[in-house]
Amino acid sequence: MYTKPLHKICITDTTLRNAHQSLMATRLRTGDMINLARELDKCGFFSVEAWGGATFDTCIRFLNDDPRDRLRSLKAELKQTPVQMLLRGQNLVGYRHYPDDVVDKFVTAAHNNGVDIFRVFDALNDIRNMTQSMKQIKNLGAHLQGTISYTTSPVHNTGTFIEMARNLYTHDCDSICIKDMAGLNHATSHTGTDYRNTYSLP
Repeated sequence: MYTKPLHKICITDTTLRNAHQSLMATRLRTGDMINLARELDKCGFFSVEAWGGATFDTCIRFLNDDPRDRLRSLKAELKQTPVQMLLRGQNLVGYRHYPDDVVDKFVTAAHNNGVDIFRVFDALNDIRNMTQSMKQIKNLGAHLQGTISYTTSPVHNTGTFIEMARNLYTHDCDSICIKDMAGLNHATSHTGTDYRNTYSLP
């Protein structure tokens, strides 16, 4: 189980997962990442998000890389820093919902191969799509990071996000992440401030 003491705000590096997913169509091979992982391990990050998202799919379809070999190789280099993955709730790392037993087995295999922290989200912020994976993560004793996908719309406001944080809190999350994928930093900061004024969870 991941037991590093938590601060109020924790910084996760996403270079090995999101940087090349967003900028290079997720085309970095495992061999390209090893030296970088060694350097990232010296930085003192709360975690390094190195797996999940589109990385699993592109390893198999385009790179002829084994995604679990990648996970094990990065885990071996990240000796001081927990390995984190981005998990799409019931979609896992795919593009459709999977049965509960598949979710359980995938999460277990990911944990056994090196994932310490699971950042679980649903694109629609529907916690029902996150529940099974969150339950299995807690069963394994791994760190569960519940995630709010930040957006702006007529039905989204600080109050709705605080309510979602409350729901994640009741699912025994170890930490909460505000996923600001559109870069709406100013608005996100207000939500974060209100959250910290309401809950003690990091």
